[in-house]
Amino acid sequence: MEQEYVLSVKVNNNNGVLLRVAGLFSRRCYSIKSINAAETEDNTISRLTIVVAGDLRVITQIKNQLMKLYDIREVKILNDAVTREHILIRAGRSAEDRHKIIEIANLYRAKPVDVATDSIMLELTGESAKIDSFIDLLKPFGIVKMVRSGITALERD
Repeated sequence: MEQEYVLSVKVNNNNGVLLRVAGLFSRRCYSIKSINAAETEDNTISRLTIVVAGDLRVITQIKNQLMKLYDIREVKILNDAVTREHILIRAGRSAEDRHKIIEIANLYRAKPVDVATDSIMLELTGESAKIDSFIDLLKPFGIVKMVRSGITALERD
């Protein structure tokens, strides 16, 4: 049965590592739903958080293929993890819309980061379902621009 899996991949923080990882997915025709990369507490190591759809057999195969790549230190399939996503979104077509958008933002604890005469830019961090719900409520007001970070995740202790 196909479902989404979150992979945590620790890599040496060297040039070309992300390209090699993406190349592996491309060569094997695996689809990446989300990828996020950043340094860890040790600036010589980066963590890639990759969301992939497939069955457990395919995910295990991906894990094994990743471990063969140069500069890969660790690959974990996260079953019990805290996941978050970040969004910046500009919405609204008028000053009247802006006031209604602020009411919605307050419900979600979204933070205004930029205000224009007819629109507002908000930031929100939370689980993907919360982000999706927030976007759905803003669609009627007109979404001008939007960017999502992709999932970040850390396993629970």
